[in-house]
Parts: sequence; structure tokens; C-alpha cells
Amino acid sequence: MASLHDQLSQLVYSTDRGRIEPEAESEVIPEGNGVIRIQRETKGRKGKGVTVLSGFGISQDALKQQAKILKKYCGVGGSVKDYTIEIQGDQRALIEKWLTDHQYRFKRVGG
Repeated sequence: MASLHDQLSQLVYSTDRGRIEPEAESEVIPEGNGVIRIQRETKGRKGKGVTVLSGFGISQDALKQQAKILKKYCGVGGSVKDYTIEIQGDQRALIEKWLTDHQYRFKRVGG
């Protein structure tokens, strides 16, 4: 008969059974009212300003495509964070012109 130490050394832990399946997460898109909000932010960016656009009411993938178009139009960089588009620098005038040309309704928010 093998010793207890030899028997325990061959014990294998398995997670095959009882595994909890993660719930499928559905994308919750914030609803927009048809008005794109344009604002300039510098908070938390060491004084560097960005133009923030919100209120599109579209999915994250569609928002990334929209941001790509706007970044190319303005000739600057940017990103998509929390269903908002951030464009580097103060690009409000250019973005307003682009939104007007493409029949979007917009509103300046903040100072």
C-alpha cells in the first residue's frame, strides 16, 4: 500500500464542473436627442485642450468610424472614450462647419 503522501501527490484539481458562465454583456448605448454637444475641455490634461463631442446615440464601433472621419477632416489626433469623441486641440469651428455640411444639429456647451 502506498503512503498517504504518495496518494496525495497524484491528486489533480479540476475546474471542469461547476464553472460559472459569465453573463453575456449587451452594449448599453446612451440615447441621444439628435443634438451633438461640442465643448472644449482642459481638465486633467495638464492644460492641453481637447474638443469633446457627445450625444451621437450610436454604437461604439460606429462612433470610432465617425471619430476617424472627424480626425482626418481636422488633421489632428483623438480618441473615443465613454461614448464621446475627443479631438485634440480647439477644433470647434472646424467641427461645427463639418456638422453643418452634413446636416447634424449641434450646440456649444460650456465656455
